[in-house]
Amino acid sequence: MLIYKILLPGEWAEFQAAGRFDGSPFDRDSGFIHCSSRSQLPATAARVFGDQPQLVIVALDVSLLGAALRWEDAPNAGPFPHVYAALPMAAVREVHEVAGAARVDEEVSAEGR
Repeated sequence: MLIYKILLPGEWAEFQAAGRFDGSPFDRDSGFIHCSSRSQLPATAARVFGDQPQLVIVALDVSLLGAALRWEDAPNAGPFPHVYAALPMAAVREVHEVAGAARVDEEVSAEGR
């Protein structure tokens, strides 16, 4: 099973350089790394990243996240995957470079075929 982390291009560059992602400032303030299921991606992208011209969607293999992954309820949104540890590069299975939030569903679906 895969979960997804939406990143800004600079965050992806930092992830690649470090071999791990310790979270965005919002993630660190929350105490965990916010991720999404495949079905949650378009709404999350629009709500949080709607004004960003470029996004990087990273698909993560949940079997490599272990006990750090917890599915937790968010207000009016159902359970979301939250990761209570750095994301390791070894868990990355797919990388989707997307031209803005409106293209997330189309681009991730196209590459997943």
